[in-house]
Amino acid sequence: MGMDVSTLRTLINRYCVGEENWVDNRTVYIGQKEPPPGAEAFIQQRFPDNRIVSSKYTFLNFIPKNMFEQFRRVANFYFLIIFLVQLIIDTPTSPITSGLPLFFVITVTAIKQGYEDWLRHKADNSVNQCPVHVVQHGKVVRKQSRRLRVGDVVLVKENESFPCDLILLSSSRDDGTCFVTTASLDGESSHKTYYAVQDTKAYNTEKEVDSIHATIECEQPQPDLYKFVGRINVYMDNEPVARPLGSENLLLRGATLKNTDYIYAVAIYTGMETKMALNYQSKSQKRSAVEKSMNAYLVVYLCILISKAVINTVLKYVWQADTNRDEPWYNQRTDTERQRHILIRAFTDFLAFMVLFNYIIPVSMYVTVEMQKFLGSYFIMWDDEMFDEELGERAVVNTSDLNEELGQVEYVFTDKTGTLTENNMEFIECCVDGHVYVPQAICNGQLMSGAAGMDMIDTSPGPEAREHEELFFRALCLCHTVQVKEEETVDGIKHGIHQGKSTSFYISSSPDEVALVEGMKRLGFTYLRLKDGQMEILNREDEIERFELLEVLTFDSVRRRMSVIVRANNGEVYLFCKGADSSIFPRVISGKVDQIRARVEHNAVEGLRTLCVAYRPLSPDQYQEVCHLLNGAKLALHDRDKRLAEAYDIVEKDLILLGATAVEDRLQEKAADTIESLHQAGMKVWVLTGDKMETAAATCYASKLFRRNTQILELTTKRTEEQSLHDVLFDLSRTVLRHHGGMTRDTFSGLSGDCTDYGLIIDGATLSAVMRPSEEDSNSGNYKEIFLEICRNCSAVLCCRMAPLQKAQIVKLIKASKEHPITLAIGDGANDVSMILEAHVGIGIMGKEGRQAVRNSDYAIPKFKHLKKILLVHGHYYYIRISELVQYFFYKNVCFIFPQFLYQFFCGFSQQPLYDTAYLTLYNISFTSLPILLYSLIEQHINMDILKKDPSLYRDIAKNSLLRWPIFIYWTMLGVYDAVVMFFGAYFLFDNTTFTSNGQLMTTNTQMMFGNWTFGTLVFTVLVFTVTFKLVLDTHYWTWINHFVIWGSLIFFVVFSLLWGGIIWPFLNYQRMYYVFMQMLSSGPAWLSIILLIVASLLPDVVKKVICRALWPTTTERIQNADKLYKGQLSEFTPLASLHAPSKAGRHRRGSDNQRNAPNPRRSETFTKKIMFTRWQRTPDYCTFTPLLRFADGARHLKQGHAYSTAGPETSV
Repeated sequence: MGMDVSTLRTLINRYCVGEENWVDNRTVYIGQKEPPPGAEAFIQQRFPDNRIVSSKYTFLNFIPKNMFEQFRRVANFYFLIIFLVQLIIDTPTSPITSGLPLFFVITVTAIKQGYEDWLRHKADNSVNQCPVHVVQHGKVVRKQSRRLRVGDVVLVKENESFPCDLILLSSSRDDGTCFVTTASLDGESSHKTYYAVQDTKAYNTEKEVDSIHATIECEQPQPDLYKFVGRINVYMDNEPVARPLGSENLLLRGATLKNTDYIYAVAIYTGMETKMALNYQSKSQKRSAVEKSMNAYLVVYLCILISKAVINTVLKYVWQADTNRDEPWYNQRTDTERQRHILIRAFTDFLAFMVLFNYIIPVSMYVTVEMQKFLGSYFIMWDDEMFDEELGERAVVNTSDLNEELGQVEYVFTDKTGTLTENNMEFIECCVDGHVYVPQAICNGQLMSGAAGMDMIDTSPGPEAREHEELFFRALCLCHTVQVKEEETVDGIKHGIHQGKSTSFYISSSPDEVALVEGMKRLGFTYLRLKDGQMEILNREDEIERFELLEVLTFDSVRRRMSVIVRANNGEVYLFCKGADSSIFPRVISGKVDQIRARVEHNAVEGLRTLCVAYRPLSPDQYQEVCHLLNGAKLALHDRDKRLAEAYDIVEKDLILLGATAVEDRLQEKAADTIESLHQAGMKVWVLTGDKMETAAATCYASKLFRRNTQILELTTKRTEEQSLHDVLFDLSRTVLRHHGGMTRDTFSGLSGDCTDYGLIIDGATLSAVMRPSEEDSNSGNYKEIFLEICRNCSAVLCCRMAPLQKAQIVKLIKASKEHPITLAIGDGANDVSMILEAHVGIGIMGKEGRQAVRNSDYAIPKFKHLKKILLVHGHYYYIRISELVQYFFYKNVCFIFPQFLYQFFCGFSQQPLYDTAYLTLYNISFTSLPILLYSLIEQHINMDILKKDPSLYRDIAKNSLLRWPIFIYWTMLGVYDAVVMFFGAYFLFDNTTFTSNGQLMTTNTQMMFGNWTFGTLVFTVLVFTVTFKLVLDTHYWTWINHFVIWGSLIFFVVFSLLWGGIIWPFLNYQRMYYVFMQMLSSGPAWLSIILLIVASLLPDVVKKVICRALWPTTTERIQNADKLYKGQLSEFTPLASLHAPSKAGRHRRGSDNQRNAPNPRRSETFTKKIMFTRWQRTPDYCTFTPLLRFADGARHLKQGHAYSTAGPETSV
């Protein structure tokens, strides 16, 4: 019978906490202790240790894994095949010519990627070796974090981060609660309250905690941060007492303990099984759009190469079909070779031609690209403008493979808290009965002397208004859930409440409440503490006022307000209520509603977070009725939430309006300017945040993501409760498509001033429904496509209440859309790691939320404002440079190998090389590599300041515009033309030959020795000079380094050729180049021929450049022309827009654009800045001040330049 009762009790306990729905669970033994005898069987499960791994390689798998990734590249795999062919069969060139460059490329790339991964290992080790305190045998023992095991009891002290996912057992606070900030997880910097297990909260010492006998049964790890189901069985006298566990008991890895001296907690999820680690995306090799273009071009050139080899092989056997043209006797072919099957001979010849022409595929391009990326990344790290003195940090490059991708970004996904904002709420002003109060008095733009305390901008109120004013201040000091922390310092910073009084600071689950209470302190009313049910306030006369706290009507997102009921010393009872204007104004029966409403709307337009404050005096009878109503709702067992909401609705009515407040979630410096620049550059900016919708929307207005004329579309849970998701999506789709039907995506990204901008707000729950439609919605079409269509037609999108994996899903959704845009994700917390890893480019911000984002990002910057330079300047430059590098490499290799192809028609397709082996090997390695490498590192086609001033120049390089097929074909045809000119130009010079007296064959017109090596050397000399001068023509930014490298490369070629042909080298078994180069240069006509051939080769490109610049100049070329006229000082003049190519849409829209883009003054900026903005707005002609467009057409208008000598509005700014 005993067994039956025990079994029954176990079943009851399990079903009480819903275990029948569990698919899988784990049992954790607290303190690694076995349960008492007679309890359930002890089955020790195996769990991973607490190591975090963000690296990609290990010591053992580095070589095979890295080799696999490298040989996935078409070029590397191709050169491996060519190298093996050269080893197997007899080919015209040595295997070293292919093997050495390939080995160099593979080695350099492996070293670079190995070094980057070593840095990740180093960062992981710093985290995994952090000390943690573990309770063992009644004592606290220090361990490394990686040695922590599931079931260990951990001691965490104030301001320490949790080393893994923990269940709270007890805390230093009597009520068993602790306060935690989860900024690194969900972006919220407010303090959240967590609760200890009821039966263990009294255990406050190591020995007491060590005596706990308990097991925890919980679900297996899953990534949802806000969900946890489990139960704890605490054994009292060998009898288990089961208590349910929920997310309020679970402390997540990465969160920080605040306002609690210490806690004891047990580890349940460790290492890569923690919820934060499960939200990480797996690391994958990111490849840029440029690299994909390179691979596509490579396939084209591979087809050309195969075609050449096939043509030559076929023609060789056609040539040899005539018995008189068979292999000559001096080729010494053996009988065995002659008797081989013709197919085998043809295949061998095909491979030999492949080897001969394989230089058309430039393996050295990959070496140069790797070096350009690696060395170029240092220019980002050395940039002093991206150095933050406050943090003492510079930009960091974790992955240099994506430098050029920074110039191709179309979508920017940004976190809000800590990325756009400083994570710091600030009280700006309050309005009482129409009078505006600010913490410092400002009159006519001047800061009044001695205005350290409270004053107001408007005229002083009368006695009645004075009473309302003090009631308003008291209301804000009482209507909140703020706690006071009695402490000298926090994080090394002293927090003072009142001058000369005790040093304390405020904490709350809502940062707005802290800002409001601190604002009241600055205006003369200081909240001191809540003690024994009494709220204490220090008024302006330094008198302490006490109010008895009777009831708290807590805030919820449906009501959007909170209230308190307090009793003053004189016995009067007040209900003070604060909330959103939409929830307060309908409940008001008196007060200066119109004046306050106008001020609220004014502040909302400026992006400030506004709240309205009202009150209601309660008579004793009314108070008794309220108490009865609230107590009845609280004691209800069924529908408690619904009954409480009804009770609150009845109590919070007939209010008297007092005033309104304005709080700013302070933006990071220049955050709004950065977003404005990104919009002008044609990028779409999405904000993905875990914060509340109202908070995030206010930030979006402040950062100019949403504008005054932006029409907000909501796709939220609140709306989908009223309508089905299907109906809401189709309504929104009709709305945006009706207005934007005939417009293109580029129109929207330009944020045209003459049309309504749409902004979309979506929350995490609705996004889940969009991504995974429910059963009943399965026949309603593809929601993802409709959602994407809506997003495409919105100028900005805000996603709030997002879990980390949902952020990554959004990025993945946009990446996979039909346009396949390039995406960038930027964030500062561990909750942003998933989207940073998912996006094409991931950027971490070195903020206050730990270093997880920085460690897992491709680039790290100190502040959000640095995103502007890293994209608009560095990204622009790197894309221009690497585009030229890729096209130039293919061009110079076409010039190099096409003469070899033509030469086969004149040597009986005998696979005779045109160039000497030394020239074949060194052409790409030495003679032509350094100039293009330097160009790709330091070229600046437009001044850096101009790129920052005119973000729209970024559009000129969007969508991989410089590596499109027409441009690629132009470069290829240019290479073919140059090769034809070089080959046939040299051929006609050798047209007439005569024998000299000593038997040498000489050309009659140039008096050079006639032979294939002389012919090849002449072609090669013209080739080297032509391709180098082509780069000279394309270079805009000249420094002494350019001159040294370009002319130095040409001198090195000449000196090498003189030495190579002027000395009999003992280690060579042939001396075919002896005296060839010197004899060629001894001929005067040869010099003239070389110069003429170089000019003829370059002429078409020069003519094309001149005609295009004169007749169809691009925006970039217009600015280059104007900058030359200004001698590099063009960036000092603001109206760069006048240099853009005029458009019909632009002309009739200019006025509205100027008005819309005029800077709006921000409350947090200094007043002098407001004056500057005001003066700009008073000068509507400012944007048309300097018509620089004239200068792009020539200097004939310079005489009219007297307009530029006047001071004008630019001087006053």
